[in-house]
Amino acid sequence: MQVGIYGLGRMGGNMVRRLLQGGHEVVVGNRSPGPVQEAEAAGAIASSSLEDFVSKLQTPKVAWLMLPAGDVTERMIESLIPLLQPGDIIVDGGNSNYKDTMRRAEMLKASNIHFVDVGTSGGIWGLTEGYSLMIGGDDEAVAHLRPAFETLAPAPDLGWGHVGPSGAGHFVKMVHNGIEYGMMQAFAEGFEIMKNKTELNLDVAQIAEIWRYGSVVRSWLLDLTAQALREDRELSEIADWVADSGEGRWTVNEAIDLDVPAPVITLSLMMRFVSRQETSYAAKLLAAMRQKFGGHAVKKAE
Repeated sequence: MQVGIYGLGRMGGNMVRRLLQGGHEVVVGNRSPGPVQEAEAAGAIASSSLEDFVSKLQTPKVAWLMLPAGDVTERMIESLIPLLQPGDIIVDGGNSNYKDTMRRAEMLKASNIHFVDVGTSGGIWGLTEGYSLMIGGDDEAVAHLRPAFETLAPAPDLGWGHVGPSGAGHFVKMVHNGIEYGMMQAFAEGFEIMKNKTELNLDVAQIAEIWRYGSVVRSWLLDLTAQALREDRELSEIADWVADSGEGRWTVNEAIDLDVPAPVITLSLMMRFVSRQETSYAAKLLAAMRQKFGGHAVKKAE
């Protein structure tokens, strides 16, 4: 089938290549021309503007957006509306907030344009391993896109699914990322405990490899952890600063709204905030309190 992909970052660019490898025709667009030229060299149909991008799509037109969540995606959808016709499909494959997705789907109904949200996981490995696709939207549009989903997924019948109406795909991806935060934090804490048990002289890279096979905690995250430790056991080239993309926050907010206890996910998010503090006023105050009530020693600032 033919698919238009607009937004050729690390994820979007690799998705284009996987679709091309699967025999699909792909029209590409991007704000800067370099990624478009690279995709064209791989076999995609290049476009020079949003209008040119849409003009090269066959009816029903499929405009698949791989853009940052928020205003960038919002403005792009608004720009596409006058260029599309009833029955055309906009796909949001980025990590938008599901509430924005539900609102956008309602907005597009007035123009009879389908809106499909695809929570996409797989990162930079998706090109070779396939993408996990969590899909929201109406049955007709999802059915039309099925050949693309089957190609992008790890296998035609594995790793993808239509999980519900508009917003459901992004909601499930949000929760997925919240779980991911908790798993990552547990691995990070466990390996730090072992690294700090200096009298045992544990080889954390070796232990990661042992756990990869037969262990209850074996996983892709552990595979990636093992790879990082093989490359540099001390992680000497990496600063202890951890970003968050937003979905962890949204998951915590949703848990609060639904009265669902989610302490692991919440604490894993808080630990990312801790990593960004060069100095912690709270830690200083904790030390001061211990000194005042128990006479405990404090370390003086240098």
